[in-house]
Amino acid sequence: MKVILTKDVQGTGKTGEVKDVADGYARNFLIPRKLAIPASGGALKGVEQKKAAEQKKAAAEEASARALADRLTAAPVVLTARVGDQGRLYGSITSADIAEQLSAHLGQAIDKRKIELHEPIRTLGEFYVPYRITRNVTATITLQVERQSTKGSG
Repeated sequence: MKVILTKDVQGTGKTGEVKDVADGYARNFLIPRKLAIPASGGALKGVEQKKAAEQKKAAAEEASARALADRLTAAPVVLTARVGDQGRLYGSITSADIAEQLSAHLGQAIDKRKIELHEPIRTLGEFYVPYRITRNVTATITLQVERQSTKGSG
């Protein structure tokens, strides 16, 4: 008997899949527990439409993620920080600082949890920081840490 799974069933399949299962398994287990529905013409058409809509939505999300990645990699992000005598920063630059600067630079909210900074930045220089936009799209941000100009010293 052909059925359309409405929920993931271990050992049988995932939600939305059309499976050919034993008649008794479908009638006595899957259908009464609302884990599957019989695969009729209308139900199959509904599954196809749902899959097409999901693919279209995924493609649109991927396109917007790639556009954001292009904007992130287009120009380096410059952060200024107070620096000691040895070229080490007072404090450090964290993913929250980077996200705040990117948000101001791009004019849209940037999630600091998606910035994959393994440890805070404590020195001057140029750094390449990965930013995971989606599971499939990652942008590498060029980050320049520069000395903050000292005003009124002297």
